[in-house]
Amino acid sequence: MIEYNRYSWWKTAFSFRGTALPRAGWRVMSCVLYAILIQAAFESGAYFRWYDEKHFVGIDPVGHAVVGSLLGFLIVFRMNSSNNRYWEGRSHWGQLINSSRNLVRFGCEYSEGDRELARLVSGYVITLRRSLRGHRDTEEADVYLPAPLCEQVSRFGNIPTGVASAISHWIGQRYRQGKFDSVQVRHMEDQLSKMVDSQGGCEKIQKTPLPFIYVAMIKQLVLAYLITLPLVLCERCGWWSPVLIFVVSLALLGMEEASVEIEDPFGTDENCLNLEALTLTIARDTGQLAALKPAYVCDDDS
Repeated sequence: MIEYNRYSWWKTAFSFRGTALPRAGWRVMSCVLYAILIQAAFESGAYFRWYDEKHFVGIDPVGHAVVGSLLGFLIVFRMNSSNNRYWEGRSHWGQLINSSRNLVRFGCEYSEGDRELARLVSGYVITLRRSLRGHRDTEEADVYLPAPLCEQVSRFGNIPTGVASAISHWIGQRYRQGKFDSVQVRHMEDQLSKMVDSQGGCEKIQKTPLPFIYVAMIKQLVLAYLITLPLVLCERCGWWSPVLIFVVSLALLGMEEASVEIEDPFGTDENCLNLEALTLTIARDTGQLAALKPAYVCDDDS
C-alpha cells in the first residue's frame, strides 16, 4: 500500500509510481498510434479525393456516445465491486488485529504461559498472510512457533487452520489444569472464532474472483469502443483526435486496470494491502501484552 499525502494535490496528480500508467501505458500508446494511422488515412483520402470526406465511415456519433456512456457505467460498477472486495479484506484484517489483542490480553491476565500464547497468535497471522499469497509453508512463522508444531502444521492442507488448532489446544490445556473456568474458555474461544471467521472471509475474497463472463465482456466492449472511436473523431476533430484518444483510452483502460489491481487486496502490488505492516502490528502488540504487564496501585478510598 502506498502512503501518500491526501492534501498534496499536484504531487498526487503527477505521480507515476502506483498509478495505472505502468500497466496500461503500452495499451494507451497503441490506441494513440492507431488513431494517428486512422487520421493519416483520412487526411490522405480526402486530399486525393478517394471518397467524400464528410462520409468517411458513416458511424453515427450519437449512437457511439450512447455506447460510451453505457461503458462508463459498467466500468464504474466494476471499480465499485473491486473496491468493496478491497475494503472487506481490510475489515477482516482489522478484526484479526482486534481479536488478537483481546485474546492475548485476556490470556495474560488470567493465566501463566502467556508469552507462548502471544507467539502462537503471531505465528497464526504470519502463516495466514503467506497462505493468502500462495505460500504453503511456515517460513517467517518459525521464529514464533516451536519446531515440532511447525512440522505438524506443515501436514495440514491449510496451515493457518493448524496453528488455530494449536491455540485452541493451549486454551484447553489451561482449562484442564484449572487455570480457566468454562466462562473464560468460552470468551477466549469466541475471540479465536472471530479470527478464524476473518481468515475464512479473506480466503473467500482470494479464491472467488469476479465472474469471467462479466470481466471479459467489459474488456471486449472497451476494445470495440476504442477501435471505432478514431473513426468517429477523425472527421470532426482532425489531428486533435489522437490527443482525445489518449485521454479517453487512459480513462477507460486506467480505471479497468485499477479495478484489476485491487480486486485481490492480498497480493504484492503497490496498491494492495500492506499485510507485512498489519502482521507486524499484531506481533508487536501481542508481544508487549505478554512481556510488559502494567503495574499499578488501586486506591480503595477513592
